[in-house]
Amino acid sequence: MDILGLFPPAKGQVKFLIVAVDHFTKWIEVEAVATITAINVQKFFWRNVITGFEIPYALITDNGLQFTDCRFNDFLSGLGIKHKMTLVEHPRSNG
Repeated sequence: MDILGLFPPAKGQVKFLIVAVDHFTKWIEVEAVATITAINVQKFFWRNVITGFEIPYALITDNGLQFTDCRFNDFLSGLGIKHKMTLVEHPRSNG
């Protein structure tokens, strides 16, 4: 999962994209958001991944502040999801 942006503001002042890609099927889930807070990331993950499919075994993200937030990590660990983070500026570690 990653965040893309800053894009020119669109309808609703959305400027960022939250993107989740399934490692095996390459299925993509995307949502445009105005702000990139940990709460928005958690809501996106719940709506687009967990309720749409099932609880994944692991989540791979970078070290963005939204992904290192304590509440987001508590949310993941409460569901039994392993949170793996990639190294900064090291795309090969993305798998």
